[in-house]
Amino acid sequence: MNQPLTLDIVIVGVGGQGTLLASKIIGHLAVRLGYDVKVSEVHGMSQRGGSVITYLRLGTDVHAPLVEQQGADYILAFEQLEALRVLPYLKDTGCLIVNTQRILPLPVIIGAAEYPGDIISGFQDSGVDIIAANALSMAVEAGNQRAVNTVLLGILANKLPFEKEDWLAAIREVVPQRFADVNLTAFESGYSFSGR
Repeated sequence: MNQPLTLDIVIVGVGGQGTLLASKIIGHLAVRLGYDVKVSEVHGMSQRGGSVITYLRLGTDVHAPLVEQQGADYILAFEQLEALRVLPYLKDTGCLIVNTQRILPLPVIIGAAEYPGDIISGFQDSGVDIIAANALSMAVEAGNQRAVNTVLLGILANKLPFEKEDWLAAIREVVPQRFADVNLTAFESGYSFSGR
């Protein structure tokens, strides 16, 4: 373990976007570096495009798996509306990293509800520390649209006090070998992303 540290992260997205793999990579990285890790997953109708939320806590001594409201240092959101749903978990000093992709939930698809207007601008206007990226197009450029998760991890990696090589090693150890190269490329894409 390099230094005393406590981090609370909320990862949210829609079933099938790879949120669970992202939490597994972060958890693996933290354990590899000697930190205590607790993870709690909440699955909605994840197989049908419902919400998936993962609470990930890591530090020198972590006792409980859930992140309290206004307790998250980082929110990693794979979709805009999902980011809006979990925003109450973000600390005042926390950072929201969000994929600009929109995935319409069933009520919107059937016309029973409307997708909210410009969510990203709303975050910015309210003073949230936000990094918004089109992680989907970055993943496609890397070779697989399903690598949105490792693009977002690359962006997050720039904010956390872990060495890039440790992240790359964790990806190699967790991601199935046949998908390793595209995920490493996607991570690099996120890691080099400089937009705000």
